[in-house]
Amino acid sequence: MLKRYLIGVDLGTSGTKAALYDLDGQLISESSQEIPIKNPKPGVVEQNQEDFYLSAVSTIRDCIQKSQVSPEEIAAIAFDSQMAGVGLIDENYQPVENFDSWLDMRCKPFIELMDREAGDLITRLTGCPPTCDHGPKMLWWKSERPESFKRTAKFLMPSAYVAGKMAGLKGDQGFIDYTFLHFSGFADAQKGTWSQELCDKFDVDMDKLPRILQPWDVIGEVTDKAAKESGLMAGTIIAAGAGDTAANALGAGIVHPGMVFDVAGTASVLAGTTDTFVADTRHRALLTMRSVIPGLWNPLAYIGGGGLALRWYRDQFFNTFQGRQEKSESDLYDEMTRYAQTAPAGSDGLFFSPHLGGRICPSSPEMRGAWIGFSWSHNQSHFFRAILEGVAYEYNYYLEILRELLPNLQLLEARCVGGGARSDFWNQIKADVLNIPYQRLQGNEFGSWGAAMIAGKAAGLIPDLALKAAESAKPSGTRIIPNLENHIIYKPLSKKYIGIQKMLETHFNPNM
Repeated sequence: MLKRYLIGVDLGTSGTKAALYDLDGQLISESSQEIPIKNPKPGVVEQNQEDFYLSAVSTIRDCIQKSQVSPEEIAAIAFDSQMAGVGLIDENYQPVENFDSWLDMRCKPFIELMDREAGDLITRLTGCPPTCDHGPKMLWWKSERPESFKRTAKFLMPSAYVAGKMAGLKGDQGFIDYTFLHFSGFADAQKGTWSQELCDKFDVDMDKLPRILQPWDVIGEVTDKAAKESGLMAGTIIAAGAGDTAANALGAGIVHPGMVFDVAGTASVLAGTTDTFVADTRHRALLTMRSVIPGLWNPLAYIGGGGLALRWYRDQFFNTFQGRQEKSESDLYDEMTRYAQTAPAGSDGLFFSPHLGGRICPSSPEMRGAWIGFSWSHNQSHFFRAILEGVAYEYNYYLEILRELLPNLQLLEARCVGGGARSDFWNQIKADVLNIPYQRLQGNEFGSWGAAMIAGKAAGLIPDLALKAAESAKPSGTRIIPNLENHIIYKPLSKKYIGIQKMLETHFNPNM
């Protein structure tokens, strides 16, 4: 029977989404399921690794049943997953402990240790400064839970755990694909290998590090047991997969140097695209992720609660007025936007700092949010517009660093996805501040399609990932062109915003 379908599964922090596509990228069916997050103690954030697997097979089975597609027609499957946390498996590919989430900060002393001992070297080799990711977490387990560390055969990401379990792998076959390497703490990202120098420096047992694969490498086939649990055919090809940000970028067609990717979600993520590896050793703001596409890199940074700041403002200040509690979420945002449109570009000198829970890029966990410069003449329209502009100013800071690192890079277009992408007004503000055209994309789910394309390449059905990704990413709405008059207004304000951030950092962290 002709193999005409692919499955991509996104293993997120709070939930799993599986989607079944045809070879043209047409969504046939999808299914989602929440995943519990455990907080056994203050500052501890864990997840049961088995929940990743059970939610995956459940949503896959539901997808197939909804689609009425025969499992025999499904050629391959791949997974993408959250990127900065780590799981521990034993020699039988069984969990040793709960998954150590990227939200868990127990490893903070080891972030400081790695930064103190080799911060610049780590940044140069991995493309990412020491932060809450694999390296410090592995050192924490080694120091604080030596018995669990001893039982650990490999440290894995959720995508590798689920894929490996479906394929019936053993512990020594544990793997990681190269899109995760910037978060590893111990890799030479350009070479695509583990760094002997970094491992020796921190006395890391390289036998516990997984083998490094390309996203489309075939890691095995669906076992009889996994077939019964998922509804797939035994023998279905399983690809290595990718990190969720990398899969989303692929699904959005971010496949050429100069393209910019804006994920306007709960966190606001901005990624550039280059054909040159860069390491931001000066500012320590950009994290350089290897793209799924060979030879491309995605220097990126993000605001921990960019989109969340809008919801916070809505709930705490806007919908408390009489009559607004009964309105839908979209109606409230539309009303807030109409208010913001009455304020001028620059919000009459009002600035908003979006780091309510600490600054991520560069790392400054002590930072908090702030409005700066309001007077008697400011009203709700200014305050909400200042939030939208604050995120755009922060994005501009990221791109200024990228321009500093690669002066000849021509930024072509920003593609925007996520809930915030639906706001043409916000997209116009970003276009005006960044001086880059903005384009929304059709659809809401890009990670699972990115994973599905990777599965298609593993099965030999999609020979050119860049071409397929570019063809399948469809624009939605009119392309937004920067307003030159507004850009001229925003240019000095963007510089002033950077100065305000330095001032706030000194205020919130007096030990600097």
